[in-house]
Amino acid sequence: MRCRVKRKLIRAIDGAISRRIFLAGAGAVAAGTAIAGCGGNGSSMSTTPSNPSLTDGDYLNFALNLEYLEAEFYLRAATGNGLGSADSGNSTSKTTGGTQVPGLTMVQSEYVYEIAQNELDHVRFLRNALVTSAVAAPAIDLTNSFNALASAAGLGSTFNPFANFSNFLIGAFIFEDVGVTAYHGAAKLLISKTNLTAAAEILAVEAYHAASIRSQIVAAGTTLIATANAVETVRSTLGGGNETTLSATGIVAADTTNSIAFERTTDEVLHIVYGTGNGAGVKGGTFFPSGMNGNISVTTT
Repeated sequence: MRCRVKRKLIRAIDGAISRRIFLAGAGAVAAGTAIAGCGGNGSSMSTTPSNPSLTDGDYLNFALNLEYLEAEFYLRAATGNGLGSADSGNSTSKTTGGTQVPGLTMVQSEYVYEIAQNELDHVRFLRNALVTSAVAAPAIDLTNSFNALASAAGLGSTFNPFANFSNFLIGAFIFEDVGVTAYHGAAKLLISKTNLTAAAEILAVEAYHAASIRSQIVAAGTTLIATANAVETVRSTLGGGNETTLSATGIVAADTTNSIAFERTTDEVLHIVYGTGNGAGVKGGTFFPSGMNGNISVTTT
């Protein structure tokens, strides 16, 4: 009887939270779950995250940093301009590099614009949810970062993902697979079911992006596939594996046992976007030269 009453209380708390301001109620949801102390089978429910000192807000700000990066990349590819001050939280842009991709067909242009709008919407969604807790966009480098990655992948000393559509696909390939694995990895860390739902909704769109990009790379032929796989090898080395090599029969990034999407810890994601190998205490590098903003910004392993 007590469990039924407490579950009703949780549902009442959950129902009072708007999807557009889901984080604002995260504390209430967590408190309601702790009060309940019982699950569907009457057993005790665990609400302790992997790191008790980190909150749902910390993990969502971590995701916001990644969305800033993606939005800056796609907006500049689509329009030549990045996030405005209202969306970045900065009076002036802290992003360097990136230009509108030239020579696009109408279909390609619409494709780039659509993803750019999606990523801008994700930034706004998370910032609206986090309200005053939202971190501002950190310094983002869209020039030296790609050059360093190209050098590590054996593709030469420079790589400009904004030079043409083929190069754009490689740049997008770098980000989207990381985004999918990052959101998957964060799923088990979020306490609020409302927050988890919102993260799953964003993950689904990132997965659509990743699948479309991977498909277009494979359709472009062996040269672009080889370039993407060279990048994938570096990304896999930095981020603890969790990759599927691209081929005509290997478009979907999933494990071979259950066809489940790969996941990464926040630390593995940091190693990728910072361009560092294993090592604790690193903050910054490649795409985020001064590090991410927020409480999850320094590598721990």
